[in-house]
Amino acid sequence: MKHVGIFEAKTHLSSLVDEVAKGGEIVITRHGKPVAKLVPLSPKGDRTPGGYAFGVGDEFFEPLPEKELKAWER
Repeated sequence: MKHVGIFEAKTHLSSLVDEVAKGGEIVITRHGKPVAKLVPLSPKGDRTPGGYAFGVGDEFFEPLPEKELKAWER
């Protein structure tokens, strides 16, 4: 893991980001003390709509009881 001072990080941010994009990690220091860490983002997986299998019972489609309907009319 590479340590870089904050001034150097500001000056060479683009090249540091390129290095991180290739899998590296960089700790940014201020007065020799770590204050931040540049790490690559984890790739997002492909999302598939409906990826979670769940169902709704038939009772879901039944009319609401009168008491419940009145509560929604406020």
